Amino acid sequence: MAKNIHPTAIVDARAQLGEDVVIGPYASIGAHVKLGARTVVQQGAIVDGHTTIGEDCQIFPYACIGMKTQDLKYKEGSVSYVEIGNRTVIREFATVHLGTADGEKTILGDDVLFMAYCHAAHGVVLGNHVICSNAVQLAGDVHLHDWAIVGGCTGSHQFCSVGRHAMVGGMCKIRQDFPPFMLGDMVEGSLKVIGPNVVGLTRRGFQKDVISALKEAFRFIYHSGLNRSQALERVENDVEQFDEIKELVQFYRHSTRGVS
Repeated sequence: MAKNIHPTAIVDARAQLGEDVVIGPYASIGAHVKLGARTVVQQGAIVDGHTTIGEDCQIFPYACIGMKTQDLKYKEGSVSYVEIGNRTVIREFATVHLGTADGEKTILGDDVLFMAYCHAAHGVVLGNHVICSNAVQLAGDVHLHDWAIVGGCTGSHQFCSVGRHAMVGGMCKIRQDFPPFMLGDMVEGSLKVIGPNVVGLTRRGFQKDVISALKEAFRFIYHSGLNRSQALERVENDVEQFDEIKELVQFYRHSTRGVS
């Protein structure tokens, strides 16, 4: 298998490198690392721990993947994992840490863009096609579902979840779960849902009647004067029950942290 490894790179002989992997100058690849075909690890990047990275990924200079968690509950000798899918891009100085407990995984899916200075703590799960803009900081066990977008310099409290196709603006503080298909931004110091993510949903081919139904659901939940339980009942009874509407309602009902 052809590999292009710079002579200054440090690659443990036990690492598993796929075909046409490229390792740049001064990069470091640990013993338990698996790199898929055509993945590129650029200058000074570190990939360590029990880390698996898929095919056609790009790891930019000085990113740090698979290092020990910062969680003080970690016990030396525990074995945990980082798993990264295919075609994912991790930009400069980003950090993706191992889990805390034995067997815990930190997961980034396929086609993720994890920009410069972003951080994924222990147990974070990013679905497919997720975008984290520069300096997004994700505490332990945060879950960003497929196609979620988080704006630059946003921080998330641990255990929070951001639903599918949601977009959270920059400089926000995610303290509770954030609903799928919605757009959020800072209003008077707090993250608020300001309506469906119309531009993103349109770009991804959602039908107009689905977007209209999401707008109607948003009005019931946030502008009807009803409490949350009453509003969800109205959504179930008075809004056409597309799959997206059902998913939205279930997201609220199953949240353990409360929803923004």
